Order: sequence, then structure tokens, then C-alpha cells
Amino acid sequence: MKLYISKVILGIFLLFTPFIFAQNLTQNQFKVKGNCELCKERIETTAKKAGAKKADYSIDSQTLTLETEGVISTDDILKEIAKAGHDSEKFKASENDYNALPACCHYDRDQVVANENHHIHSKKENEFYVKGNCESCKARIEKAAKDAGADFAEWDAEKQTVILNFDAGKTSADKILKKIADVGHDNEKYKSSDSTYKNLPSCCLYDREIPFGEANPKVHLEENGQSEHTKNGIINTENQNEKAIEGVTITGGKASTSLSKKEAGLIFNIDKKELLKAACCNLSESFETNATVDVSFSNAVTGTKQLKMLGLDQKYTSLTKELLPEVRGLASAYGLSFIPGRWIESIQLTKGGSTVTNGYESITGQINTELLKNSEKPETSLNLFADFNGRTEANITSVSKIDDKWSQTFLLHGNGTFGDTDMNNDGFLDRPKGTQLNAAYLLNYNDLEKSGFGSHFGINFIKDERTAGQAGFDKKIPQNQQSLYGVGIDISRFQVWNKTGYVFKGKPYQSLGWMNQYTFHQQDSFFGLTNYSGKQQTYYSNLIFESILGNTNHKYKAGASFMYDGYDENYLIGNFKRNEIVPGAFAEYTLTGLKYTLVAGARVDFHNLAGTQFTPRLNFKYDITPQTIVRLSAGRGFRTANIFAESQQYFASNRNIQILENGGNIYGLKPEIAWNYGASLQQEFKLFGRKSTIVADFFRTDFQDQMMVDLDRSPQQLTFYNLEGKSFANSFQTQWDFIPFKNFDIRLAYKYYDVQADYLNGRREVPFMAKHRGFVNVAYSTNKNNNGGFWSFDTTLNIVGKQRLPDTSSNPEEFQLSSYSPSYAVLNAQISRNFNKKIRAYLGGENLTSYYQKNAIVDVKNPFGNYFDGGMVYAPIMKANFYIGLDVTF
Repeated sequence: MKLYISKVILGIFLLFTPFIFAQNLTQNQFKVKGNCELCKERIETTAKKAGAKKADYSIDSQTLTLETEGVISTDDILKEIAKAGHDSEKFKASENDYNALPACCHYDRDQVVANENHHIHSKKENEFYVKGNCESCKARIEKAAKDAGADFAEWDAEKQTVILNFDAGKTSADKILKKIADVGHDNEKYKSSDSTYKNLPSCCLYDREIPFGEANPKVHLEENGQSEHTKNGIINTENQNEKAIEGVTITGGKASTSLSKKEAGLIFNIDKKELLKAACCNLSESFETNATVDVSFSNAVTGTKQLKMLGLDQKYTSLTKELLPEVRGLASAYGLSFIPGRWIESIQLTKGGSTVTNGYESITGQINTELLKNSEKPETSLNLFADFNGRTEANITSVSKIDDKWSQTFLLHGNGTFGDTDMNNDGFLDRPKGTQLNAAYLLNYNDLEKSGFGSHFGINFIKDERTAGQAGFDKKIPQNQQSLYGVGIDISRFQVWNKTGYVFKGKPYQSLGWMNQYTFHQQDSFFGLTNYSGKQQTYYSNLIFESILGNTNHKYKAGASFMYDGYDENYLIGNFKRNEIVPGAFAEYTLTGLKYTLVAGARVDFHNLAGTQFTPRLNFKYDITPQTIVRLSAGRGFRTANIFAESQQYFASNRNIQILENGGNIYGLKPEIAWNYGASLQQEFKLFGRKSTIVADFFRTDFQDQMMVDLDRSPQQLTFYNLEGKSFANSFQTQWDFIPFKNFDIRLAYKYYDVQADYLNGRREVPFMAKHRGFVNVAYSTNKNNNGGFWSFDTTLNIVGKQRLPDTSSNPEEFQLSSYSPSYAVLNAQISRNFNKKIRAYLGGENLTSYYQKNAIVDVKNPFGNYFDGGMVYAPIMKANFYIGLDVTF
């Protein structure tokens, strides 16, 4: 019997031995830094050698799960992992151990490693963890809580918690949290069903794997600098909470330089860091490191620059500032120089048709510039710039809070070009001399959280004077009293604008925004013996209402706009006056599904001179996978051409202007109308253990009506007429961004353009447009030291293929140009040193290959003769130019 009992006891002991030992096993999870599969293997192997029974490292979540038994210390394991080169939440690797890692394993050490078991904040008794992303989540969570009996409910996106007040006799925290889970939001007590979660709008699909208490990266680190919910109210930015109403941004936020994955359209966000990679003295130089926009000189006498996108001239791209019309009308030729680079907070670049809420003029896309708005701390910055050929510049920006609701920004810019730059020794200045004074004041009011109101006010004044032409020309002496050829351009510009918005109480998805702007622009100029002057007054107003249909899967915007343009132009002895009055209305619907977003909009505008115009636009995005995104777009746009202002690059020539009228009401011509269609594929993948992105897109623009600028009929004529036949532009671009190792960014791109039109003498390629273009941008920065100091190195190579040149065969042989220009390459580079967070110095060079167009001016020795022409520019007109600069923040 004793033997039997002993066997039973022994059997029971053996049966429970695995359980007993299992009870001695301990599982813990820790934050550990790493990049790639090599890191994973190293971390797991080191952990096991240090005594871990099991070790599983997740690259995506940057977490190491350890299973230990007995007296094995996790601290000892993490110490060994640190010795292997990997920082953890408890121990940091030495510099030597970190530097000894392979290049692909050099993770970002600047990001703080947080222990998921240590909550970001101390919870209150009535505070509970609830997951969500955006303002739609907030509205849904709070409504569910109140439906379940809560007297008060406030959900905080940053903390990922909801604070509840309720009568315990009527309901309970359990009931409320169960109701919140029922509408799709996981919380610390209940998990939502998979079907309910998947039916949430895409902007609300939070990461279900993030532990409670850990920050939601979709709230703080969204790749476009804003949260996923960017259209219906509150926007959370990387540095601060930014409140916005559609078209009415109240405070500034910092957007990253990237292609937005959330938007239905192909939208690139460019931030200040990208702009600092080059000289970026003004908006025309802000795209030197961007492959989408082509920047070119358009005149060898005035030295102006123009942008091109999708193979078409700048005039077909809507250029806005603060979502208000900016570079258009009489400002077309020189308006890019009116926005200093140091004033820019961010740029949003849209390829293809943009939203109908922003107007009817966009055909190839939209470029919107946001000015410096607000910062958490008062900040004043000074920028000084000078190049080695006599151009200097100074910028002062000051951003400060007045109180909790009011903030202000002072922006001051001044530049001067004083040296005579003539690198090709042809007797003509390669760029004009002159000065610009530019001042702006911005005032912001933000009380969206309490009263629901926010407002932004701005005022801007510009005085710009330029003198160009032959060296030695004296602007003070009338042109007809001196033998030297000169160009004089004097511009005065004044703007005042306001954007006011209201978010409806208890309805963060519903808002009303109203934008108003008045612009006065005057230009007085002469080009040799040709005089041109113009005055423009513009009033613009846009009212936008935004809400939902049932739920946030169905959103809509509706509104009305009004545009008044008053033009008074004088060319030679002719006077051209007109008033354009354009009331309009629009509506836009957004349908959001689990993997797709559809934005369909239309507007109708009643143009007093161009007639009633209907403008439909459609954008569709489908996420094949989270890393593979397809976009489609189609839309119509129309505009009225300002033939004199937009063609000033040809005024410095002997060409006589001829207008072949066809009964239209604007210079005797009809408006321009075009359709744009596009498709793109965005693919993300891991390379060298880091994110890599390839984007390929194709766009086609078909003109229904177009104002033709014909340079081929005669080298002595500039002829304007309406299109009879076809005009189209095909644009293909592929771009690859990747990071081979830490702090080293590479961007490669290739572009193909096929741009043709039916001129009076037959179908031809549009001149000055290269079919093939290549682009390489390489950027590297060192690690920051303890004072925040580091070095940055940036290089950009542009390869431009041959371009068709206007027909000059009727000129004498010595004044004839080839049918096509040669191909060429331009190299820009910059080195900058941040000594600390306050002081930065930089040195750079433009056109380091020193390629320049040697015959930039036809018949340069006889500027008053029949064959003189300064508008045949296809390449840079200056050799290598070097510059230095200094940034100081107070």
C-alpha cells in the first residue's frame, strides 16, 4: 500500500513538473533599437547567450520579448545587448560599440526609447485607455460614452485616454467602455470585434498592436506632418496641436518632406529642412532638390526664372499662398521672386487636377506655399546671404505668442544685386541689378477648442526695382537719349487677406471657413524702346462649408466663390482694359472605404467674358496593400490668358506682337480650356533595412482651347492666336527615394515629355521643352553632437536633353540657331554646418559644371537691329556661382 501511495505521489509530481517549471518562467518585453534582419539576429543571439530561454525581436515595433527562468536577470541580458551595440530602454550602447555595427544597422539614436510599461502620464481615477487616431474617432468615442449614460466624456488623442463623469446609480464605467468598443474602439477593458473595427473609416484605423499607454505614432508622426484626419477640423502636427478648418489654417505646423499616402491626389509635402538644402532665396529656387518641377531661365536679359510642370509652362499651374491666389495675372513673370525662401514654412505640391474648392485655374496641378505662422516658444531668426557676383540678401523672421489665443509673425526681406555680372563677355548683364524690399505681418487667433472660432490675418507690401541690359546703361537717362540698350522694371505690390473659420460645437467634422483677399499690383517697365505698364486689382472671396453624410465615411464640402480682376495695360501706344467678374459655386464629395478614397467634385463659374464654365474633377486612391498604392485622376480647368504679362521674356527682342483675333472678349481671344488625366503607382519596400519608395506616374493634358504663343512664323514676330487643331502634353516620371545607410538620402528620377501642338504652319514640338530629363539628389548629414551641432552635405545633378528651338531659318546665316539645342548637365552643391541649435553657416555653388549658353542673345552687338533677340534661352546663362550664408536664431 505504501508502495502504491508512493507511486501515485511520484506520478502526480512528474505530471506537474512541467507546470511547476513553467511557473518559474518569466516573460518580459523591452524596447530595443534596431534596423534590419542582421540586428534581429544579433539581438536574439546575444540575449540567448546571456541566459534567455527564448528571445524574439520585432523590427517593426522595436521590441524584444524575453523568456527567462530562475534567477536570470533581464538587466544582465540588456547590458549584453548594449555591449553588442543596441540601445534599450534601460542601457545605452557606448559610441564605440554603436560605431562598430555595420552601416545598415545604424539605427536613429536621437529618438527616445520609451518603456511601454511606464505610462506616459499618470492616469486619473476616472480616466481610461481608449485607442483612436483623429477627430472622427474623438466624436465617435465621446458620442458612444454619452449614449451609454456618461454626463461628460472627453477623449485625448495624444494620451489615448477618455475622461468620464457619470452617475454610478445610472451607469458604470464597464457599460460605457463596452459601448465604446461596440462602435469600433479598443479600450483597456473591452476589445472591438474585427468586423466593427474594419468598418471604421481608413483615417480611424488605429494600430491595434500598440500597448495601452504608449503614444500613437499616427497622431504624432504622420508622414505628411499632419494626422490622418486633415479635412474635417483638428489637425495634430509633429510639434504641436494645430487646429484647421478647410482653407483656414490657424497655426502653422511642420510637414515632412514626403508623398502623402493618405490623400487621394498625388501630393508632395516639402518642409523647411528640404528648402535648406539649397540657396533657396525665393520660391523659384525652392524646387532645386525636387524632381517634379523643372526650373529654367526664360530670358537672357532680365534673368527671370520660370517653373514648368507636366511638360507645360508655369501659367498652367495654380500658384497659391495660404491657399489664396498668388502668382497669376500681371505677377506671372516675376511673382516667384516675391516669396522669400526664409519665409516659407512648407510647400504642398499637387500633380494633376487639384480640389475644386481652390478654384478653376489649375490644369497641371497646384503649388501652395504656407508662411511661417507659430511656434511654441517665441523665435526670431536672422539670415544673411551673399554670392560672389554682387548679390546680397537679409531676412528677419519673428514668431511669438501674444497670449493663449493670439500670436503674430513679422517677416522682413531685403535683397540687392549691385555687381555687373557678364560671364560670357557679350556686353550684356547676365542678371539684372536692383533691390527688393518685402515686408509682411501675420496675426493669428485660435480659440477652436472653446468657442470654435479661429482667424488668420495677413498684410504684405513689396517694392521691386530692376535694371538690366548692356553694362554701363544708365536708367536715369531716357532710353532714346543713350546708345546702350537697357531694361527697367519697377513693381509695387500690396496685399491684405483674412481667413476665418468656425468649428461647430460637438461636431468637429463640421466647419465653416471664409477667405478674403485684396491685391494691388502695378508694373512700369521698358525694354529698349518698347514700353509696357500694367495695373491689376484683384478681390477674391471663398466660402466653404464642410460636414458629413451620416458618418465620416461620407464627407462633403460645398461653397461659393467670387473673383474680380481689373486690368489696365499699356503696350507701346495700345491700351488694353478689361474687368473679369467671376461668381462661382462648387461641391465636393469624399467617400472613404477600408482600402480606397474617392474624391469627386464639380464647380460652375459664371465668367462675364469667358461665359459659363463647368469644371469637374475626380481623384481616386486604392491601397492594394499598405505599401502599394494606385491613384487615378481626371479633371478640367480653364483660365484667361494675360498675353503681355506672361510673355515678357520675349519683350527684350525686336519681335513685333501680332494678335490674330477670333471674336473672343479677352484681347480678342477665347479662354484656355484643358483636360488632364493621370495615373500613378506608389510602392514602398525595405532596402538595407530601411524604407524605400518608388513612384511612377503618367499624366496627359489635352487642350480643348489654347492661346498659342507662336515663335516660328517669323523671328521678327511674336504671334498670338487660338488653337485650331490639337495640343497635348504627355508626361511620364519615375522617382526612387532610398536610404542606403543612416543620414544618407538618395533621390533618383527620370522624366519623359512629349509636348506637341498644331501651329498655323503645322504640328510641332513645343519649343524649349526637353523630351528627356534625369535627376540625382544626394544628401548626407553627420550625427548631432551634444550641442545639437552637425554637418550637412547636399548635391543635385540635373541632366537636360535636347530641346527644339524656334525657327530662325529666315535670319541671315550668322543669326540662325540650330533646330535643336545640345544636351547638358547642371550640378549644384552645398555644405552647411550647424554649430548648435541656434547658429548655422553654409557655403554652396550653383552650376558647378559651368555649362552656359554661349549664344544666349541673337545679334548681341546690334540690340536695336532687326535680328536682336534675348528670348531664345534653353540653358543657364551664368557660369559657376558661389555663395555663403549665415542663419542665427535668437
